[in-house]
Amino acid sequence: MGKVLVVDDQRNMRTTLSLMLSEAGHDVSEARDGDHARDMVAADSYDLVLTDLKMGATDGIAVLRHVKDVSPLTEVIVMTAYGTIESAVEAMRLGAHDYIQKPFGEQELLVRVSRALEKRNLARDVTLMAAEFRERYRFENIIGRSRAVRDVLGRIVRIAPTDATVLITGESGTGKELVAKAIHANSQRADRPFVTVNCAAVSETLLESELFGHVRGAFTGAVSTRRGLFEEANGGTFFFDEVAETPVSFQAKLLRAIQEGEIRRLGDNRILRVDIRIIAATNQDLQEAIRDKRFREDLYYRLNVARFVLPPLRDRREDIPGLVQHFLDKACAKMGRKVTPGEGVIDYLLDYPFKGNVRELENMIEQGVALADEGLLRREDIVPFDGPPIGLQPGERSLRMQDVVERAETEAIEQALAQGEGSRERAAEILGLSPTTLWRKMKRLEIDA
Repeated sequence: MGKVLVVDDQRNMRTTLSLMLSEAGHDVSEARDGDHARDMVAADSYDLVLTDLKMGATDGIAVLRHVKDVSPLTEVIVMTAYGTIESAVEAMRLGAHDYIQKPFGEQELLVRVSRALEKRNLARDVTLMAAEFRERYRFENIIGRSRAVRDVLGRIVRIAPTDATVLITGESGTGKELVAKAIHANSQRADRPFVTVNCAAVSETLLESELFGHVRGAFTGAVSTRRGLFEEANGGTFFFDEVAETPVSFQAKLLRAIQEGEIRRLGDNRILRVDIRIIAATNQDLQEAIRDKRFREDLYYRLNVARFVLPPLRDRREDIPGLVQHFLDKACAKMGRKVTPGEGVIDYLLDYPFKGNVRELENMIEQGVALADEGLLRREDIVPFDGPPIGLQPGERSLRMQDVVERAETEAIEQALAQGEGSRERAAEILGLSPTTLWRKMKRLEIDA
């Protein structure tokens, strides 16, 4: 249901339309002519304006223009009589959602109104999401007081409002996507889509269809026309994550799309214009990739307009305490727990190498919150992903029940495999397990038969 303004200089028509819409549950107001409608739109907000095209000095086109100037998200349906279709088409060009030709039935009107309100509600949701996105990725939310982070942030502040293409490099887990989202959230395109594609996760055969779309029958399985991600991002920002993973054969097409702002769906001869800002990221050395003929040099220079190199966490250890508290608060909110770091936790984390950078730290803290007892995060609750718990000395074995059980299971399985001469079926029989259960345990414990 929506708030609807009916505009018509014929009283009987206004009354009839208002009755139809009110009985359908809509909140309806009436305007006796175009000038009255302009005053009402200026004084109040409406989800939909249903206006006649032919009125006095201020016709439906003038009402449409005023509505779109004052409230761009308000939808407009133009009512037109026979012989004025050209004017209705002009109204559509100026931003009207639809037009309906008189005479029309009640059901036809209600269907068109319903569709217009669905579009209005979707636009409202998108606006709210964009506002939430901007709030979440404000510059103030980027955590770090180190010189390296301040330098990067200072450049981001200057580059974000422009439309410059951005290349972000750095090790895995340093926050490349976070920086890309912060740039978009503080740009002039913040109210438009932010679309991401992980080039490493899309096969070469699907990449072109995924980005550019395809028409029906373009290839086996293309049962309908599909818009690509470039079209979805039109007006906004497109983020290429792991751009170095794109196949060389596709990079020439990608270069043209970025450089010319033009794409062509698979199987289609039409060229479509797109207006998008490009942000690309990679954890690879692109200069080395160019030398190895894995990345086109011209594409590199097209992407490398504004470059940001994100430092690894081990080079900005002064940021670790702030990051720990941030991830602790985040994990506690997610799990509904209240946990504080215990004695020595920060000191041990300051000495940890963090090969996985900020992402590894976040995962370790989340795991620690899940394991913490009595609201205290202890050293032994923080388990690195490539070694023993931080609180243990070299050679010392963990006494946590989970670790003790896993060690016992591992030893039993390895002994059974040895007795069964490497046969998983024989080992399962020795252990009294089904082969499937044994296979799952071996996979979980990373035991190689």
